Amino acid sequence: MQSDHKPTTDNASAAPRNEQHLVPKYITVGLALFSLVLSLAGYGFRLAVGHELVDVLRHAAVIVPAFTLGIPLLFWLGAKLFNKVQGTHIETRNALSLGWLTACVSMLWLMGSYS
Repeated sequence: MQSDHKPTTDNASAAPRNEQHLVPKYITVGLALFSLVLSLAGYGFRLAVGHELVDVLRHAAVIVPAFTLGIPLLFWLGAKLFNKVQGTHIETRNALSLGWLTACVSMLWLMGSYS
């Protein structure tokens, strides 16, 4: 005689899944700090060659947040949207790391074109 009991699910599969990050945390933090350093790099030089402090601060107030916060947040929002629309699973840290990497490459490219 067979029992009518259905097999129980494994408790390990019912537990919440651990987040899987492709990018280690120290790389993400390093890219964030490097983008901050790169975005601030030229302002001391501009002050040394005689630019007005007000002009330098006005320029820095736009450029620094755009590269250190704006680009990574756009990648994060894009990942969230892509996750909802396509049903994928892009981790927040991975999206932010790609955003900071793109910001660093963009700043280096701009620095190279103006040097």
